[in-house]
Amino acid sequence: MADQEITLMKGNEAIAHAAIRCGCDGYFGYPITPQSEVLETLAEQKPWETTGMVVLQAESEVSSINMVYGGACTGKKVMTSSSSPGVSLMQEGISYMAGAELPALIVNVMRGGPGLGTIQPSQSDYFQACKGGGHGDYHLIVLAPASVQEMADFVDLAFTLAFRYRNPAMILADGAIGQMMEKVVLPPFKPRRTEEEIIKECPWATTGRIGGRKPNIITSLELRSEEMEVINLRIQAKYREIEAKEVRYEEFMLDDAEYAIVAFGSAARIAKKSIEIARSQGIKVGLLRPITLWPFPTEEVKALAGRVKGILSLEINAGQMVEDIRLAVEGKVPVRHFGRLGGIIPDPDEVVEVLKSSF
Repeated sequence: MADQEITLMKGNEAIAHAAIRCGCDGYFGYPITPQSEVLETLAEQKPWETTGMVVLQAESEVSSINMVYGGACTGKKVMTSSSSPGVSLMQEGISYMAGAELPALIVNVMRGGPGLGTIQPSQSDYFQACKGGGHGDYHLIVLAPASVQEMADFVDLAFTLAFRYRNPAMILADGAIGQMMEKVVLPPFKPRRTEEEIIKECPWATTGRIGGRKPNIITSLELRSEEMEVINLRIQAKYREIEAKEVRYEEFMLDDAEYAIVAFGSAARIAKKSIEIARSQGIKVGLLRPITLWPFPTEEVKALAGRVKGILSLEINAGQMVEDIRLAVEGKVPVRHFGRLGGIIPDPDEVVEVLKSSF
């Protein structure tokens, strides 16, 4: 496939092809609907024969995240993918990786819950991804794609941010984005890094020690309270830097808007159609789409509150991101939530009716 060839594929397939092309060293995962095509596509492509990328189906999600932990310790580009209950099983490993400050990519293609729930799309893992689903004071860098193209683009971006800040990154997509088919331009091939390059880029890694030097020890364990506080403070300072430098968002028809919708992923696509309908009826509404769910575009939402009469949080859940919106606006304007549950996707006309009745 030529680097700039336009092709038609599912979001999950785009993740797999982008992983191969961006120089990923290893994928460790376990099948679960609606993201199984990631592993299936990698198995079909056989990148171990072309780029040397390791692809392994682990015996469980617990095993896969710990394999990612081990690979990340060596400075390799490693990743996993799963869906909601599978990511729940990974939470201890994710917290350990955050504590050990290890870069890696976790892909979560969300399905409805709680529990085993449904295999239909949902956005109900926002809390899990953005508030720290595991234990301790930690954050993941969370990217929310709204198209198959962004599924492909965000793989390399997630790895770049993960290594820049030595922090796990997550692509948080919903089942609709994972399963839909769209045109996509895949990224150009990047060569996998040599051992010498890894030594240079990742001096903290456990491999590459030369001249008889002892290997680095990577752990999230510290039994001395004073030292554990020092570690935590350093990590919190890193989070403040990420918040200052890495917020990403999209604005759509906000210049003259009297009302705003805040939505991510599939919900943002629905919002754009709702905005077209609403504007045809004389309702001036626009969209702010968070691309990074963490760091959340708090300042941008706060500024929005000074320009509009009301904000609607459109989510495919019972109301999770709406909490961050309300914190950002500090009560300056009314904030309402609308979402559907059980794997039901909101209809654009429904959203317009909610806008009319809410403000």
